[in-house]
Amino acid sequence: MCNFNKQTDETKALIHLFMTKAADNVGGANFLLELIEAMKAKKPYALSEKNSQVASNHTIIKWNKVVFKDKADLIQAILDDHRRSENPDFNILDEPNAKKRKNILNMVRTLTPLEFTVSPQNPNDGAGFNFKVFESTSDDDVKLNPIFVSMFFCSTEFIKKALKHKID
Repeated sequence: MCNFNKQTDETKALIHLFMTKAADNVGGANFLLELIEAMKAKKPYALSEKNSQVASNHTIIKWNKVVFKDKADLIQAILDDHRRSENPDFNILDEPNAKKRKNILNMVRTLTPLEFTVSPQNPNDGAGFNFKVFESTSDDDVKLNPIFVSMFFCSTEFIKKALKHKID
């Protein structure tokens, strides 16, 4: 999921449009990239920050619930499986192992209410933006939001490619 070139044209366009609009809403691409760099600097995951926020010089991201390391590890494992499958329409509930599937369902229930708010430190730079962890959730189909994955699990290079992408 973190290889921009392997995304479908539709997903590339979605990520490009969202990231472009997101950059505009926080003061520009450099401010957005600066925030993502600050997020990448948090180890093991920015999601696991105790105060549920990460700030850069110009931008801050906050979320409404602490995410424990085991949930972030599970998302990383799901993304690793997705990378191996190379299926562009990846349903995270497609797990043959019953124990892993139960863990995934518990993670989905825990993270569904989670919402992220990105805002510039200076209100004159823009209105900011919000996003959630999952793109869709139904009883048998759950898809991770590509924006969430891009912000928390993909490289800065991925975001740069998304911002530079030309829609045909």
